[in-house]
Amino acid sequence: MADGAATQPGQDAPDGAPGGSIRRRIVAWRGRARPPLAWIGRITRHQVRFALVLVGAGWGVLRESVRPNSWRRTVRYEFRLSLRQVVAGGFLSTVFTATLAGLTVVSQAAYWLGFAGMAQMTGSILVSVLVREIAPVLVGIILLGRSGMLSLTEIGLLTLGGQIRAMQAQGIDPFLVLVMPRTFAFTVGGFTLGIIFAVISLLMGFIVTHATGAMNMSVWTFFSDVLTAMSAWDFLVIPLKFILVGFFVGLGACMTGLLVSQDDTVATIMPRGFARGIMMVMIVNILFSLGF
Repeated sequence: MADGAATQPGQDAPDGAPGGSIRRRIVAWRGRARPPLAWIGRITRHQVRFALVLVGAGWGVLRESVRPNSWRRTVRYEFRLSLRQVVAGGFLSTVFTATLAGLTVVSQAAYWLGFAGMAQMTGSILVSVLVREIAPVLVGIILLGRSGMLSLTEIGLLTLGGQIRAMQAQGIDPFLVLVMPRTFAFTVGGFTLGIIFAVISLLMGFIVTHATGAMNMSVWTFFSDVLTAMSAWDFLVIPLKFILVGFFVGLGACMTGLLVSQDDTVATIMPRGFARGIMMVMIVNILFSLGF
C-alpha cells in the first residue's frame, strides 16, 4: 500500500482530494456567515434582556407597592411630583389631540353613517374605533413624548453621572425611590388622561356634527347611545388599556435610564427609549385587540 494513498480515520483530507475541497468551502462559508450571525445574536440578546428586565421590574414594582414601609416620605414626594408633571404636563396636549380626533373621527363617522342611513350604529363605531383602539395609542404617545422622555433623561443622566451609584453606596435603593413612584404616577396619569381624551374627543365631535346639522340628537342622547353601545367587557378593557399603557411607558422609560452604559449619551438613549416606548404601547393595544 502506497504512503498517503488513503486517508486514515481522524485525519484531514489532502488539499487535492474532494473531501478537502468541501471542507475548505464550509470553513470559508462559516467565516463569512459568522459576523452577521454574531450581530443578529447581539441584537436578539439585547432585546430579550430588556424584555426580561421589564417583566422582573414590573413584578418588583407591584410587589414593593403593597408594602407600607416602601411608601416613605421621599417616595411619596417623588410620586406626587411625578404625577403632577404627568397629568398637568400632558393635559393641554391631550385636550388638543382629543379635539383633533373628535373633529376628524367622530364628525366623519357621524356624517357618513347618517348619510348611509345607519345613524343607529354611530355609538358602536365610535366605541370600537375611537375609544377602544385610537385613544390608548394616542394617550400612550403623549405620555411617552411629554413625560416619558423627561424621566428617561433624568434617570439616565443620574446613572451616567454616578449619582445612582452614590445613592446605592448610601443605602438608598434607586428602584424604590425613582422607579416605583414614577411608574405608578404614569399609571394613574395614563388612566386620567385616557378618560379626558375619550370624553373631549366625543364631545368635540358631537359639537361639530350638531353644528353642521349632521346630527339632531341632544348631547345626553349622544353619550347615552355611546354608553349603550359599550359591552360589559368594554367597561373593563378600556380603562385597563389606559392603565397598562401608562404603567409600561413609565416603567420602560425608568428602566432604560437605569440600564445605560458609560458609552451612552443623551443622543443614544433617547431614540432607544422612544422606540421601546412605542413598541410597548403597540404591544399592549394589539394584545387586547386580539384577546377581546
